[in-house]
Amino acid sequence: MATKSSATTFTWNIAQLEREVSDGFVFTAHYTIDAKDDVYTSGAYGSIGFERPDNLIPYSELTLDEVVGWVKEALGEEKVADIEAALQKQLDEQRSPSVAAGVPWSN
Repeated sequence: MATKSSATTFTWNIAQLEREVSDGFVFTAHYTIDAKDDVYTSGAYGSIGFERPDNLIPYSELTLDEVVGWVKEALGEEKVADIEAALQKQLDEQRSPSVAAGVPWSN
């Protein structure tokens, strides 16, 4: 599920789900976020657990968008914004570095 912020696209994906075999209850999602602009890329990985809902959706009927929605809901809007802002900061640093290493006499 991709969202766009100015020239940066943030793509949320699900790398892995952990579930109970007996009824398909998904108790953990491992997610990735890729941030890309025209030149640079950055990414993040995380995992989050879920409480058992009252009504289970059959495992075979789950969609990527649905599970990404669960992840974002569990993280909360502020945390989602913080993650995307941190990735944007990494892209900005790649574009215009604020630190460098080296010695001035070996150009």
